[in-house]
Amino acid sequence: MHLNHLSLLNFKNCAESSFDFSNRVNCFLGNNGEGKTNLLDAIYYLSNCKSYFNSIDSQNVKFNEPFFVLQGRFDLEAEKQQEIYCGVKIGQKKIIKKNKKQYKRLAEHVGLLPVVLITPYDSNLILDGSDIRRKFIDIIISQFDRDYLESLIHYNKIMAQRNALLKQFAESGNFQMDALDIWDVQLVEKGKIIHQKRKDFLEEFIPVFNQFYQDISNKSEEVGLHYSSSLNEGEFAVLLDNNIVKDRKSTYTSVGIHKDDLEFKIAGHPLKKFGSQGQQKSFLIALKLAKFNYIKSKKGFPPILLLDDIFDKLDETRVNFLLGLISKGELGQTFITDTSLTKVPAILKELNVDFKSFKITAGDAMNIDLEKVV
Repeated sequence: MHLNHLSLLNFKNCAESSFDFSNRVNCFLGNNGEGKTNLLDAIYYLSNCKSYFNSIDSQNVKFNEPFFVLQGRFDLEAEKQQEIYCGVKIGQKKIIKKNKKQYKRLAEHVGLLPVVLITPYDSNLILDGSDIRRKFIDIIISQFDRDYLESLIHYNKIMAQRNALLKQFAESGNFQMDALDIWDVQLVEKGKIIHQKRKDFLEEFIPVFNQFYQDISNKSEEVGLHYSSSLNEGEFAVLLDNNIVKDRKSTYTSVGIHKDDLEFKIAGHPLKKFGSQGQQKSFLIALKLAKFNYIKSKKGFPPILLLDDIFDKLDETRVNFLLGLISKGELGQTFITDTSLTKVPAILKELNVDFKSFKITAGDAMNIDLEKVV
């Protein structure tokens, strides 16, 4: 799969710009704050129907403008060319179209054009709460399992209804267990499906992650991913019954797959507290490359890889590992941002990798002739 063409109008700091890309590597180069990361986010948006960095659509519209438009032309090996349109107008519903036909439900688009983004912001996977790690799992599985995505959507709606009922009971002082049971039955059904699919996914994913970590770090310390879930401890229906007093008091569903976590371990200890900065970086890159490899194995083609400013943030060992994968052609189409106009292009030229470079200024682009800047 390749992105051949991208056009942007009023997206973040970009007034209007368009690009024709290489099928191998494309470099967005320029000073910090010029919009290089925004271009990666535009590609992510066309794949996932939302921004990686800001989920509020209206906040991705350029200041003092009423709308933004993104358009991309993708080549899929087994299918005809896909033209994707995304339009957001402040105060109106977001519109996503494939080949000029609007989706009735955005979930229909998920997984069609997979991308993997590696960015310094990934540190939030380690530092933030469990919701960000659940999201990491959910996005991967949803790329290829429609039943999982639908079950997750329904589970969240059911839980919202259950919580609203608990709040209503608390306000009225009239608790009705029969009314709650209606939602509990549905919550248990969807929750068990999601729990089992997460377990099955991690059983396949963890060995791939472990291998990437060892390859990147060149070290022998033991790392691990542990799936923490209340459903590992007992039947979901029983857990709901045992926690009904707590739920009535808090007016919130206290157990279920919405509380799951993916624990990051190093030498048996929490990575957040005991991992060095280098170990944490290796861990995150291994996670993202395992995600890339997993999607590739399921889809039969590599997703697009987006590398945001990592060549400034990583040491030589980790950079060389990624460059080795790029030079071997194992990563498919890759997009790279960097502050230097010359560093990455010079390396790619030395590796004999086909690439295009674009100098980004205030979201606008200019093709770079390497011979003139080196």
